[in-house]
Amino acid sequence: MLIRKKPDIASSEITDSRLYFGRRRFMRSAAGLILGSALPSRLLASRPAAFNKISPSPYSTAETPNSYQDITTYNNYYEFGTRKEDPVANAQEFDPWPWSVTISGEAEKTGKVNLEDILARHPLEERIYRLRCVEAWSMVIPWVGFPLGDLLKEFQPTSKAKFVEFVTLNDPSRMPGQRVPVLRWPYREGLRIDEAMHPLAILAVGLYGEVLPNQSGAPLRLVVPWKYGFKSIKAITEIRFRETAPVNSWNQSQPGEYGFYANVNPKVDHPRWSQARERRIGAGLFAPKQDTLMFNGYAEQVASLYSGMDLARNF
Repeated sequence: MLIRKKPDIASSEITDSRLYFGRRRFMRSAAGLILGSALPSRLLASRPAAFNKISPSPYSTAETPNSYQDITTYNNYYEFGTRKEDPVANAQEFDPWPWSVTISGEAEKTGKVNLEDILARHPLEERIYRLRCVEAWSMVIPWVGFPLGDLLKEFQPTSKAKFVEFVTLNDPSRMPGQRVPVLRWPYREGLRIDEAMHPLAILAVGLYGEVLPNQSGAPLRLVVPWKYGFKSIKAITEIRFRETAPVNSWNQSQPGEYGFYANVNPKVDHPRWSQARERRIGAGLFAPKQDTLMFNGYAEQVASLYSGMDLARNF
């Protein structure tokens, strides 16, 4: 995602505020109608009270978000199938409420916490972020969430906590994709603790102003916008503070293709395709590609986290 400051934006590029907010109101209303028709009534009835007030975030890009249709029908979520259209077809009966997260490891406070209690303590905000997949496509999504670091600080990680591990729900009876050994279930991901504490990293619980659809990782997922999309683990049930680096699922499965860091780096090709250019989902197969930006456009904000590292070796 690219953050553009006022001196960098030509006046001709600035959308009139009346058009912008009018469009946003229309998109929000349309998203609500689509969500209402797609989700079982029991999920709408359990919508968290925290969604009654959502604030815009200064971290948002000025890019136009993808449509709700794009975002919710083209998904990588192997717990519900390996094809991009599988999650929306196979996740509709998944009931994510109530939900709890277990906190463990190198922290002063550990145990199980209810997601409703977490949301009661953390005001939600909307952040329009670009999420990029390794297959050279990208999508701009108006996430609803709160800073990951704010939650982690609550549990008072000790000086031994160098990494944070995240674990997805492991329930083949509810997640049909887990009945097939495509990966070693449950899905696992991790960040260095300084990455996890960075203000750009969020825990998302919604998009387009509404609760997160099942196929998008309901009810709680990670969003790390300067990294490839597979780092943004979905349906989180466990958060562990660790002294050593956790094993993340795709690195475990294919270590030559997927590293621990997964920072967007257009100078390092995937073994099977170039990562130098990307195409926006929904633009069509013949739409021109655009240059991929280092750290997905966040170099100014996050490059210091990797000072002195070889980003070709630590991929």
